[in-house]
Amino acid sequence: MQTYALRLHPNQDLKATLDNWAVDNAIEAACVLTCVGSLHQAVLRFADQDQSTTLDGKFEIVSLTGTLSRHGSHYHLSLADSQGSTVGGHLLAGCFIYTTAEIVLALLPNLSFRREIDSATGYKELVIKNIPE
Repeated sequence: MQTYALRLHPNQDLKATLDNWAVDNAIEAACVLTCVGSLHQAVLRFADQDQSTTLDGKFEIVSLTGTLSRHGSHYHLSLADSQGSTVGGHLLAGCFIYTTAEIVLALLPNLSFRREIDSATGYKELVIKNIPE
């Protein structure tokens, strides 16, 4: 396993930056190890909802977890507001960095993550393929 550290700057889109990094670096399989930082806007899809929700304000990133590759990604984000109330959901484009996001990623060199429609769920789900050494 190799690790990479990224620092995002104000007004960068969290999801777009991670997805573009995976494409730009031809990443076949990686996961988020940790992320701390802040947002001034968040766009999440809550559990069992079809529509996204946009949250405006200052939020601390409590956690970011997920899988990514040049073939697609899937992230979940938890945030805390100025009162410490937390909210979390599926990360969507439009989550803009307020001050910083410090992210550590793990590259999984013997795997390839693909996204394919799963007939049982109707969604593009993770398909894991082994890459021979």
